[in-house]
Amino acid sequence: MAKKIVLCCEKCSSRNYSVPERVGSTERLELKKFCSHCNEHTVHKQTR
Repeated sequence: MAKKIVLCCEKCSSRNYSVPERVGSTERLELKKFCSHCNEHTVHKQTR
C-alpha cells in the first residue's frame, strides 16, 4: 500500500490534494494546482 502526501495551498493553507509518495525523494514536493477556496491556481506544498 502506497503512502499519501498531503498538499497544502500556500495562500489559504487549505489541505485539498493528496498524491502518492515518490520513492527516493528527499525534498519537499511543490506543485501548481487549482485551489477551490482561493478560486485560482496557486503553489501547493507538501505538508508534514
